[in-house]
Amino acid sequence: MAEQIISLIGAAMILAAYGAQQFQKLSPNSLLYIVLNLLGSIILAVVAYRIWQTGLILVEGSWALISGFSLIRYFQKE
Repeated sequence: MAEQIISLIGAAMILAAYGAQQFQKLSPNSLLYIVLNLLGSIILAVVAYRIWQTGLILVEGSWALISGFSLIRYFQKE
């Protein structure tokens, strides 16, 4: 049950970032957008790993890596 709640939080983070970006409330280059995507995808990747869902591990792991690189680029610009 706890894993389900944790995965819902991760999904909500990603969806909140995407929704806010779609409604032009967040820039995809903003720190909040990047962090929400990074943390949400890490949470979902860990949950997927624990239950060994290969496709979800690939998607969320890739999402986390891409978000991690975006975070590095964000701080390199400043």
